Amino acid sequence: MVIAGRERGKTGKVLRLDLAIGKIVVEKLNMIKRHTKPSSQVKQGGIIEKEAPIALSNVMFLCPVTQKPTRLGTKVLEGGRRARFSKRAKEVVE
Repeated sequence: MVIAGRERGKTGKVLRLDLAIGKIVVEKLNMIKRHTKPSSQVKQGGIIEKEAPIALSNVMFLCPVTQKPTRLGTKVLEGGRRARFSKRAKEVVE
């Protein structure tokens, strides 16, 4: 879920995550128009709409239980396995 900017309040599926630059691309959010010439990769030129990256600080994980944005934590389960959990609902998330 996006928590800041013009797309605030909208949700979507994560397409790409780049931790090196701190950006994330979410499906159908933060759409931009790119004017392109025809080339060997893009046969049809013109105006192409695509998703632009959003800063990681402007998005939060959407809790599957409460359907609200939440922070994530880690805890150790039986057998020494570590798992992420929703701090809002106190439930393990996949």
